[in-house]
Amino acid sequence: MEALTGRVAIVTGGNSGIGRAIALAYAAEGAKLVLAARRADQLKEVAEQIVAAGGAALAVPTDITQEPDVLALFEKTMAAHGRVDVLINNAGTATRESADELSLAQWRKVIDVNLTGAFLCSREAFKIMKRQKQGRVINIGSVSAKVPRPNTIAYAASKFGLEGMTRALALEGREHGVLVSILHPGNTVSSLGPATQIGANPEGRMEAEDLAQVAVLMAKLPREVNMLEALVLPRTMPFLGRG
Repeated sequence: MEALTGRVAIVTGGNSGIGRAIALAYAAEGAKLVLAARRADQLKEVAEQIVAAGGAALAVPTDITQEPDVLALFEKTMAAHGRVDVLINNAGTATRESADELSLAQWRKVIDVNLTGAFLCSREAFKIMKRQKQGRVINIGSVSAKVPRPNTIAYAASKFGLEGMTRALALEGREHGVLVSILHPGNTVSSLGPATQIGANPEGRMEAEDLAQVAVLMAKLPREVNMLEALVLPRTMPFLGRG
């Protein structure tokens, strides 16, 4: 296993939920964090928490659906650290509407955040990582890319698309030493939406910190090894069989 000490990691959606948990876990392993999200106040709080614990963190308010924002995120990261070792595409959103009631605006918002934003960040990361001849991109997918919930057509489509993008990028990165993976969480306590969206039973949901440990493992693997896909579920989640 490789240490994360000194490695530069960008985490989108790093202000709360899964993104915050991953950022804190990486910082505890010695990584230098760059946190991106729209809510500047929450980003600042997470960055201050990391710095207070002796780590390094840079908060960059970013709307990943806006290309200029993404370009600025990577420019500021390079200005501060001169490299990017890990990108965590975590920022996400969801809606719970039946297909016949879903507006085009709602559809576009989910696709823009969950898929287009991940593309824009991955594109910029690839430009840097290909020059470095090394790097990792870890996309945060969802069990919905395997078994969707009812009335989540936009979310499911975005996560199925993210899995396809992961595989395409993994092929493109192979000859350049750039590794691309996807981590599919099952029901997880997060700020993505109300309990009816992420699991009505709190006891049937994982903590974001549990998932973060898997993200740490994926980043610490030797550079010649890639965990292409990981599906992490609460023990009681009715995914297998007819639970």
